[in-house]
Amino acid sequence: MAATASSAMHITAARPSISSTCRIFKAGVASVGAHNKGTSWAKLASTCHISSVQSFRRNFMSSPAKFEKFPAKAMSGSGENKPSSGLPIDLKGKRAFIAGIADDNGYGWAIAKSLAAAGAEILVGTWVPALNMFETSLRRGKFDESRVLPDGSLMKITKVYALDAVFDNPEDVPEDIKANKRYAGSSNWTVQEVAECVKQDFGSIDILVHSLANGPEVTKPLLETSRKGYLAAISASSYSYLSLLKHFIPIMNPGGSSVSLTYIASERIIPGYGGGMSSAKAALESDTRMLAFEAGRKHKIRVNAISAGPLRSRAARAIGFIDTMIEYSIANAPLQKELSADEVGNTAAFLASPLASAITGAVIFVDNGLNAMGMAVDSPIIKTLDIPTDKH
Repeated sequence: MAATASSAMHITAARPSISSTCRIFKAGVASVGAHNKGTSWAKLASTCHISSVQSFRRNFMSSPAKFEKFPAKAMSGSGENKPSSGLPIDLKGKRAFIAGIADDNGYGWAIAKSLAAAGAEILVGTWVPALNMFETSLRRGKFDESRVLPDGSLMKITKVYALDAVFDNPEDVPEDIKANKRYAGSSNWTVQEVAECVKQDFGSIDILVHSLANGPEVTKPLLETSRKGYLAAISASSYSYLSLLKHFIPIMNPGGSSVSLTYIASERIIPGYGGGMSSAKAALESDTRMLAFEAGRKHKIRVNAISAGPLRSRAARAIGFIDTMIEYSIANAPLQKELSADEVGNTAAFLASPLASAITGAVIFVDNGLNAMGMAVDSPIIKTLDIPTDKH
């Protein structure tokens, strides 16, 4: 996948998947300068929340209200020996593998930060062609500002694997991909090989996150989508999750948790979200329920999905309509504010924690309540109604 997508409006317009090698990158933890506030998160965007919906351009009746953000309470680092108050999320001693991180802009990155803030060890799967740039950026400190955790320390990524989640094993890889120069120098990046590498390196994991998707024909209406484009969207955006869980579940500890990212187009009409992506998200949510049953009965693993709202990620900006979608959400959602990536990250940390030990097979909406709306508040049809809006 030419770009990893993650949750909510998951999309990209190129080849799907991620990649994984047994390549390693150890990001050192450095101290943070005085300008970083302990409880502030750097702005995070989502790997690929997208929706090209030109028809949604409208005049909006209100401006966003200012809401306080509450990042996950870190259980590690400088405050490790201090007594905690309230009901903190504690993932100390847990290990997470997040598939679909290629920069510091997406939901996958935000989820990694929230899990790290709660004490989990972080492993990352990055699409093969993006691996060198991602590792170089980490090594040179380009992500340091966005690595800042609530306690002031920097998120540490223990190891980065090359991963292309479109291919289950080496036999699935076609000759043109093997010969592609963007894959040169990388090995062991199919799903099966990555799972084997993680087992060899660490033995087991506790948390699996699927934060990727791709629809090569996403800008096309469904009626104009080719069979090849449709199946590519399904393969990269939904079957990839089944493949990851199938190959990683043997090395997941009982009581573990798996989380994927989806989007409301799975069940509602979102004009412009084409190329089979709405079908892929519907399949992902249906699979979430069935996998929750099978993984729960056989392996005591919980399986959930987060349906997130639009986020201004690098991949989403490339489509060109993400600003319109965000404005639409702010104008029409019950909570009039822009969704932040850490709100999705914190939800994932909760779902991965013992606090959610009875939650499985669920699709959790994190979209400021937009999913609950049956009519657009900014529609001229209801302009005479006295609807409360924020005037700030």
